[in-house]
Amino acid sequence: MRVDKFLNTVNITKRRAISEDMCKSGVVSINSVVAKPAKEVKIGDIISIKFLTKEVRYQVLAIPVTKSIPKTSQSEYVKEL
Repeated sequence: MRVDKFLNTVNITKRRAISEDMCKSGVVSINSVVAKPAKEVKIGDIISIKFLTKEVRYQVLAIPVTKSIPKTSQSEYVKEL
């Protein structure tokens, strides 16, 4: 699954366009490498997002098969580090 789509599906960003812009501006990295929007996410990857005041890191636990998941089941797909 593409990283921009993954961030939207697991409710880290509200819209896919936002996650796509974040990737294009270079604030999203996968395993310490800056990721383009089409970069594939695999189980076990570490996704880092650099905000103005902090950096948030997530570990990918599973890849969703549906277009969206409930916010309550987010912990099944990502773990905040």
